[in-house]
Amino acid sequence: MTDYVDGYCERVAPGLWGEPLNSLSNLAFLVAAVLVWRLAKGDRSGRVLAGLIGLVFVASSVFHLLATRWAAVADSVAVLVFMLVYAVLFVREHLSRRWAWVGAPGFLVLTVGTAVLGGGLYLGAVISFGVFAAVLAFERDAHWTRFAVSGAVFALSLSLRGLDRDVCDYVPAGTHFLWHLLNGLVLYLVSRAALRP
Repeated sequence: MTDYVDGYCERVAPGLWGEPLNSLSNLAFLVAAVLVWRLAKGDRSGRVLAGLIGLVFVASSVFHLLATRWAAVADSVAVLVFMLVYAVLFVREHLSRRWAWVGAPGFLVLTVGTAVLGGGLYLGAVISFGVFAAVLAFERDAHWTRFAVSGAVFALSLSLRGLDRDVCDYVPAGTHFLWHLLNGLVLYLVSRAALRP
């Protein structure tokens, strides 16, 4: 688990500052966490979401600073925990408080299913954005546009994440840092939609 991971264009050698852009762009998550915390104004769900975004900031920063396998796992787990909690909150607020617990296993089944079919860890999230937007549009809830926009931004960021290794010859820094910047925006938007300010 302590093996060195060289998974991005920007990293060319071990060391804390081997990925300066990838490391610094994690600040987008910290900014999102602070903004969501301020918007929450004592709302417990909002504070939980802000805390989980902060956890994403810490885990991703550690991964891009240390570049080890255990840190990569921690990074993925932090993102997955946010998505599972968010799925529960969405079901609770828009479908059924009684069946809110179904959100997490339902999302997990979708994520594992799409991963097994070759869609990777995040295709399930893209599909979920579409489902969330459709549910809210059916309910004539104006917040559906936030999920539609968030889904589009997330799809773009996922594409940039996938392109990172393919553009190394042309863009030495790669495109992974854009994944961080755009996902900070996505986490802010969906958290704001949950808070309904």
